[in-house]
Amino acid sequence: RKMEHNDYVATHKDYTESVDALTAAIATIKKQNYDRAQATSMLVQVKQDLIPEQARRAIDAFVANTESADDLDSGAPEAAAYESHSDGIIEVLEKLKDKFEDERSSIEKEEQNDKHAHEMLVQDLTNSIS
Repeated sequence: RKMEHNDYVATHKDYTESVDALTAAIATIKKQNYDRAQATSMLVQVKQDLIPEQARRAIDAFVANTESADDLDSGAPEAAAYESHSDGIIEVLEKLKDKFEDERSSIEKEEQNDKHAHEMLVQDLTNSIS
């Protein structure tokens, strides 16, 4: 039971850190004049093994796009008709955040059920000995 709980704690921590990083990245990207380096560093904090392949490709494309845009930012003013191309990545990140929150809730429920089953077993064994 202790090993199961330790696994739960580690997995819960991974999901929580990933949700926090996604929340911060989404907020940063949504700002009109977002800091590309900061948004990119927040996306890198998301646990890569938790991200589905399709979302990983979208994030990689966004990171590559922001890096090339940073190379072009040489102090020249932006055109007044600039349109943000980050809406797609925001949608992907919000879906990924929702998915992580759902999975985190699922493991929380599973942990509660496992804990309850363990406590019931201990109680039954204690009662059978008495």
